[in-house]
Amino acid sequence: MQSRPDLIVFDVNETLSDMSPMGERFDAVGAPEHLARTWFAALLRDGFALTAAGSNPSFAEVGRDVLGSMLAPHVDDVATAVEHVMAGFGQLGVHPDVVEGVRALGELGAPLVTLSNGSTSVARGLFERHGLSDAFDRLLSVEDAPRWKPAPEAYAYALDVCGVAPADALLVAVHPWDVHGAHQAGLATAWLDRNGTAYPAHFAAADRQVGSLVELASVLAGATA
Repeated sequence: MQSRPDLIVFDVNETLSDMSPMGERFDAVGAPEHLARTWFAALLRDGFALTAAGSNPSFAEVGRDVLGSMLAPHVDDVATAVEHVMAGFGQLGVHPDVVEGVRALGELGAPLVTLSNGSTSVARGLFERHGLSDAFDRLLSVEDAPRWKPAPEAYAYALDVCGVAPADALLVAVHPWDVHGAHQAGLATAWLDRNGTAYPAHFAAADRQVGSLVELASVLAGATA
């Protein structure tokens, strides 16, 4: 039986935040709603490319640049449209399992922290809107790390700040690339699969696979302390 972690590290965008309303932002400015997912994937792609080349780009700046190019064929006032879409990050909700799941995980005793490629201000606002401000010990961002996730320096930064060895920490994410990066950095991993999708075989498998944070709390509660 696997042991409980001494630290639980959460990804934020899509893992905790429900980004589905971003499509409505695209529709509101006159662009196809389905471009929201394409845009976010392109944002991550370009951010990963920059960090692989040795940079540590701003999530928001990359997001705005990619968004401007994507919206240009669909809108007249690109700058205004970009700001309207980007403002959506500050109004997102959480997935239905998050509040109960985070509270249940917190009751297990291990500190809860976030590690996001986005800003801490976005995470802070998300938790304030849903009564979770007191649930997390630290809100961490790669803004203060050498590189974005899934580079090993990002996970090392979080572990160093929290004073926890890699093997004693658990990374929770919906993104297989994040799970893979954490695994390579020596952390235990939990893949959060809310949609019943197949895990990509080219990434390192997660130590645990769950359908919700509530389920993860139940699984960890049964692990050895």
